[in-house]
Amino acid sequence: MGLATNLQLDHLHPRQIQVQQRRRSIFSHSLPRTSNSLSLLPSKCTPSFSGPNSRVLDFKITKCGSFRNVMVKCVPKDNESESIAVPEEVEKKEGISDILSKASSFLPHVVLASTLLALVYPPSFTWFTNRYYAPALGFLMFAVGLNSSEKDFLEAFKQPAAIFAGYIGQFVVKPMLGFIFGTIAVTVFGLPTPVGAGIMLTSCVSGAQLSNYATFLTDPQMAPLSIVMTSLSTASATFLTPLLSLLLIGKRLPVDVKGMMTSIMQIVVAPIATGLLLNRLFPEVCKAIRPFLPPLSVFVTSLCVGAPLAININAVMSPFGLTILLLVIMFHLSAFIAGYMMSGLVFHDSPDAKALQRTLSYETGMQSSLLGLALANRFFEDPVVGVPPAISTVIMSLMGFSLVMLWAKKKE
Repeated sequence: MGLATNLQLDHLHPRQIQVQQRRRSIFSHSLPRTSNSLSLLPSKCTPSFSGPNSRVLDFKITKCGSFRNVMVKCVPKDNESESIAVPEEVEKKEGISDILSKASSFLPHVVLASTLLALVYPPSFTWFTNRYYAPALGFLMFAVGLNSSEKDFLEAFKQPAAIFAGYIGQFVVKPMLGFIFGTIAVTVFGLPTPVGAGIMLTSCVSGAQLSNYATFLTDPQMAPLSIVMTSLSTASATFLTPLLSLLLIGKRLPVDVKGMMTSIMQIVVAPIATGLLLNRLFPEVCKAIRPFLPPLSVFVTSLCVGAPLAININAVMSPFGLTILLLVIMFHLSAFIAGYMMSGLVFHDSPDAKALQRTLSYETGMQSSLLGLALANRFFEDPVVGVPPAISTVIMSLMGFSLVMLWAKKKE
């Protein structure tokens, strides 16, 4: 969709405009005295229009991080000294906004730093107990809602094939991988049976809300679809997780259905609805707070990654820790690859094939390991069962956000 942008050029009359674009949406900053206008198409990099003479200007987008504001500087090709100056206060404001909006690009580095800090000095994260985890995830969902619209979610429900593929990844592919690696843990590596049970239990839980945020960072237009898939899988987990646990482990696990539904409302539905409502009723307020969301989201994500590792440091450092770590890495790596390849085969003709592949890879590779840890601690007498989900919490976060960094760079 084209976006009309007024460029006030005063006495300069360009024939052709060259635009450097990094984001899918472009907005402009207007200078005094209108004389020409330009229609910027997000899918095009060289829009043009005719002017009264042959002078040519280069227009460089110097700020593309925000969905609301972009600064356009006009520099004549034949005389670079002649340019239209942007007011200093506007340039300063845009610069700060630019820095804030780029905070998400540091997410993989922050996740790695928080992991190392949790290993070296666990008390730095142990204060962030499980009671803070749900509000933290809720904040991330609020940030997604604030950058989305109701139409995005309505469009997500128009993709039943993608939603069904997400189900297959969550409750067929992943449990099969869990059974394979759980069996390998016991038969090949000679680990205790509870370790194998822990890996299988980890594979039986629903998708992680962090996968929604990872999708939002890589493919913002796919975030609503990711949220719908994760929410439906979490709701389905109330009966599928106990069933899969019974089939794979041979143990019936009573799951708190009311508690899980309440969790979905608190962590996913309410925060996203609040963000959407603010977007509709108070757009100016959203515009003011939107630049601060990326750095806050990065900080919250680092806590969600570092805290589980710090709290379960003894399990990670247990005698079987390194072997379990290797198996958990292979389990998640296989899940990420399976989700990507499976969706590639199914949606290869779709115009959004690559975005769907990335989204379903996140959905298959990242799951609610904290739920698995809670079930292990509550329903299994042997504490070793909780070691795989504890390690999984860290590994799936690190691998997921490493993919965010990889795919974001590849898209650029």
